[in-house]
Amino acid sequence: MDAYVSRLKSEELDDVFHAILSLQDLSECYQFFEDMCTINELQAMAQRWQVARQLDAGETYQDIAHKFNASSATISRVNRCLEYGAGGYRIILDRLKTPEK
Repeated sequence: MDAYVSRLKSEELDDVFHAILSLQDLSECYQFFEDMCTINELQAMAQRWQVARQLDAGETYQDIAHKFNASSATISRVNRCLEYGAGGYRIILDRLKTPEK
């Protein structure tokens, strides 16, 4: 399988992603992301992740909107990413379903 090449690729983003990959635990993640992002940005990311998980589980837009106070636009955007995006959500969703050996 060919390596994915993002249309957003840049040295600056590579540097950010390498920094994220160096985080060692949940506490370090909180520390880094609280410094890096606004509360609203973090809440938006958390909401999109929950929407992706629920869509993957077969939940309806209406149930997801009610449960996570997500707009139909957000749910639709996440669904488009699941269906036609870069595959990032799918990598993690599948990885979390697979028990560690």
